[in-house]
Amino acid sequence: MSDARQNSANTANTAMTSPGSPALARSLIIERLVGDSGEAAQVTDAGRAMAERAVPLLQKGLTSELGVPVIVDLKEVEVSRVPEARSRAGDTFAMTVVGSPASSDAMTLVIDAPAIAIMVSTLFGGDPDLPVTPIERDLSPIETDVSTMVFQQVAQALNGSGRRSLELRLPAPRAMSGLEAKRHVLRDGAAIRIVLGISTPADSGTITIMMPQRVVLASRGGTANASEDNQGNEWRSRFSEEVMRSTVALEATMPLARLTLGDLAGLEVGQVIDFEETAQSRARLSARGQTLFVCEFGKLGQNYTVRIRHPYDAGQDFIDGLMPAGAGHA
Repeated sequence: MSDARQNSANTANTAMTSPGSPALARSLIIERLVGDSGEAAQVTDAGRAMAERAVPLLQKGLTSELGVPVIVDLKEVEVSRVPEARSRAGDTFAMTVVGSPASSDAMTLVIDAPAIAIMVSTLFGGDPDLPVTPIERDLSPIETDVSTMVFQQVAQALNGSGRRSLELRLPAPRAMSGLEAKRHVLRDGAAIRIVLGISTPADSGTITIMMPQRVVLASRGGTANASEDNQGNEWRSRFSEEVMRSTVALEATMPLARLTLGDLAGLEVGQVIDFEETAQSRARLSARGQTLFVCEFGKLGQNYTVRIRHPYDAGQDFIDGLMPAGAGHA
């Protein structure tokens, strides 16, 4: 019974946040299934412009912290997914997640072991013209602190100012490493990956910045002129053609009957259970565990069919579930 109460509470929470229009419902359905995204070319253009503005600021900031110059260059800008932030970092890395008013994970930062080794060696007086000792173990507290300092410089450089600002919540949280960083759950969603190179004459490493596309696009729209704002609003309201072409498996289910726990426990092999009278008109169409539409079950020729009646309303479903069995069939 506790499970039943918990399910009812979860459904009630869903009902309270039920979208107010069919158009919004469709947007939320697609957002739940594939994640909000924009057209790939425009997303990468926005991310590249942001990174190119940040590189000189980051190089200046790191040089000020280290006391000697390091080379910062833009390696790559591409569309990706947020959980892939750690995919190329190797076994040893540091990571942090910076929030903003727009998103609790507005920026995920990952620095690999070679870049950490360069930063630590340079900060403590190492010769930048000589190779540094690779880090092939868990990070020490000092290495974690240095990684945090680097993340702060990266976040400040990318944050921007004025209408262009991402409004990141700075200072950046202390870096995670080891099992904590590997097990930290990153919320899935369409993202832009920016890879920066950190190098000296002898060594090189990388810093990966992963930002949800909606965060990048909102920032890009804030700096555009009136015509660009209109265009940005238009394409931000849509999903990329690539995403819309992706396929999902649909499932159609029909309610069978309402039974007491005693009746359910007494079922035997071969027993026949009748459908409720209204079951045919209450089929549900679902994808990836999310109910999308209420349908009517039928048959066309030799094929069984479902006809879409209306979008699924979680609030109404919750109310219907509170009514006693048979109350709707007076």
